[in-house]
Amino acid sequence: MHADPGPESPRPLDADALRRELVERPGAPYTSLEVLEEVGSTNAEAMRRAGLGAADRGVLLAEYQASGRGRLGRTWTAPPRTQVVVSVLLRPGSVSPTLFGWLPLVTGLAIRDGLVAAGGVDATLKWPNDVLVDGGKIAGILSEMTTVPSEGDFELRLPALVVGVGINVTLTREQLPVPHATSLALSGGTTDRDVVARAVLEALAHRHEQWRRCERGSGSTISDELMAEYSAACSTVGAEVRVELPGDVVRTGRAARVDREGRLVVVTPDGELSVAAGDVTHVRPAAGRWGG
Repeated sequence: MHADPGPESPRPLDADALRRELVERPGAPYTSLEVLEEVGSTNAEAMRRAGLGAADRGVLLAEYQASGRGRLGRTWTAPPRTQVVVSVLLRPGSVSPTLFGWLPLVTGLAIRDGLVAAGGVDATLKWPNDVLVDGGKIAGILSEMTTVPSEGDFELRLPALVVGVGINVTLTREQLPVPHATSLALSGGTTDRDVVARAVLEALAHRHEQWRRCERGSGSTISDELMAEYSAACSTVGAEVRVELPGDVVRTGRAARVDREGRLVVVTPDGELSVAAGDVTHVRPAAGRWGG
């Protein structure tokens, strides 16, 4: 059943204008862009299309996600036309799988870039996959991988990566999908979703190209430039944190750095602990909590 946006529905995204700037102009970064009125999950739909042969750097946006998902299977839904919900399909080609763990981190850096440029908000990153404004979660990231047949050899299966992003734009305090969240409207940023979508997609294209260049430049290692820029933008690095692992295992210590595999390195009383995004339930400040 289609969600009723109500009598004062915000205006829809201008799909034609976004396509002109991001797909059709010379040198545009994307191969396709479609805005769906409603979908279960943009990530699930992008992965389905990848299996049918969809091209690298295809973009799906949705005005409403009926079954939006976050990390660890959490739901992420909001009223129609109150967010920018987008998934980008990447066919990584020769990019080493050792760099895949950095993709959600690089994506977070791009969202921060886009929000600063478009919305004028001071956004920071929470490792591994949240973007914060004034300590509140304003955006989340879900990166997923599947395998698809090669164009030239259907017996050969190659990786396809889908990066999904949900950005709270016009949500009121009562509409926020999770506690300790915020929106651009609540933080004094722009509420023009076309401006946000374009700025974030341009930033994603730039950062994803930097990520791809790591393979071409140094084999299977993230670049020093990206490591330094991410670390400078990440509010988790340098903080005293409480790390909650599966099985009710809890460790506390100082988040010292993010390593070349994208893992958070925490200095605990028992020594260093390196944790990957997939192994962590929560990372929170020792004396409180970040948003989301």
